[in-house]
Amino acid sequence: MHQTRVCAHRGKPASLTVSAAAAWTIRGVSVEHYENFPVASWLCPAPLRGSVAAIYWYARTADDIADEGDALPAQRLADLAAFRADLMAVAARGTPSPRWQTVFAPLSVAIARHHLPIHLLDDLLRAFEQDIVKTRYLDRAEVLDYCSRSANPVGRLLLHLYGVSDAESLAQSDAICTALQLINFWQDVGIDTARDRLYLPLADIASHGLSVESLLAREDSPASRGLIAEMTAWGRDLMLQGVPLVHRVAGRAGWELRLVVQGGLRIADKIEQMDHATLLQRPRIGKADAPLLLWRAARMRAPSTTLTRKAA
Repeated sequence: MHQTRVCAHRGKPASLTVSAAAAWTIRGVSVEHYENFPVASWLCPAPLRGSVAAIYWYARTADDIADEGDALPAQRLADLAAFRADLMAVAARGTPSPRWQTVFAPLSVAIARHHLPIHLLDDLLRAFEQDIVKTRYLDRAEVLDYCSRSANPVGRLLLHLYGVSDAESLAQSDAICTALQLINFWQDVGIDTARDRLYLPLADIASHGLSVESLLAREDSPASRGLIAEMTAWGRDLMLQGVPLVHRVAGRAGWELRLVVQGGLRIADKIEQMDHATLLQRPRIGKADAPLLLWRAARMRAPSTTLTRKAA
């Protein structure tokens, strides 16, 4: 997932009590990205924490297979194929290989307990595989297609756990997840280019009079900043399209989602505040941002009704 998974300083989380907020951002499957949501983790509904953690470790492990270490692409693809075989085994109530037992044992429980849609879990693997073989995107449509596998399945899995399945909510979830993915791309431009990976669409690069070579060389310029400004605005607009969902998911999960949305918007703010110079520096959210995120989340006014979910 890489989203690009491309995190320069990745470390395993200290606890398996993973927040749904963390999972909701899947480019996110790397701890580095969870820094964007420092105040949301305690809001994950207790009855769902085990299942959320299982989904997280499934995605995180696949992400590591695709992006960590020094294995060649062919080996990474083979390992992901073996990982998929274990997924299909537990989906059929069979026994996975012992290789990733700590991943698939809890995931099998979550699948059985909540009837998790297997195609969404498989979509995540397809995105990881895509990251291994594809490093350029022609236009925004190709980027959105990638996000439909790298990001959107996570939000849909979370909504499934919360018992929300109407078409409008799913569309809003997709908008939020894609927005989080896009904002994370523009947050990590300098990291991704160091790995010869560009999520900036080639059509937009050309329209700003830039070359792939200049971006890979991290040549900061008014044109590169203009490009990142346009991309950040794209992500922000998508996020705002999904905002009504925070009022459609009730209870603690709805409040957690508010903080996820505000975390993404805060990163967009920080990109703008640094004049879109993310080729040179990566903006971050820290504990000092928590009061502002909480204040903004509290000011997101709810309509008179919300959808009912399974766990408060």
